[in-house]
Amino acid sequence: MALRHAVLAALLGEELSGYQLAKAFDLGVANFWHAQPQQLYAELTRLEAEGLVTGREVVQDTRPNKRLFTVTADGLAELERFTAATAKPTFIRDDLLVKVQAADHVDTDTLVAQLTERAAFTRTKIELLEKLLRHMRGDRDEADFLRHGGPVGPYLTCLRGLAFEQGNRDWYERTVTVLRERQTHDRH
Repeated sequence: MALRHAVLAALLGEELSGYQLAKAFDLGVANFWHAQPQQLYAELTRLEAEGLVTGREVVQDTRPNKRLFTVTADGLAELERFTAATAKPTFIRDDLLVKVQAADHVDTDTLVAQLTERAAFTRTKIELLEKLLRHMRGDRDEADFLRHGGPVGPYLTCLRGLAFEQGNRDWYERTVTVLRERQTHDRH
């Protein structure tokens, strides 16, 4: 997947400024695609030059003018082509896993500290994702929203992000427990 497809997908359904797009990435899209704001602005420029998005200037009285972007018919056709292509499997690439792989030969206290920090980060992300899901659902329960609510795509990707973060949290916490128990056992 290229950043272009993530940007096009994020723009479906509403016009967004570059700033709003960066916020959307930070909250929802970051579950499956991370990008820095400057990368997003550069991609918007490329997509507009290629005719896949269109931008319009909005004059604001109290703030600088802004540009709002929306997906064009050509942009939607590009997303259709992308969606029709076979998706490649994903692979984990994480420096922390390399460190844990070496757990038997490195300072366990350092690993425990890093794993504890990462677990705290994932707990915060879980809270944000749960809040985002509640916001998307409104006053509907999840089953009703999934059957009849909309848009469902962002909700489903947010659910995947939540499951991913919950799995990470559980693994970090379990790994910390295992390493601490081994430290205690090795000292006796």
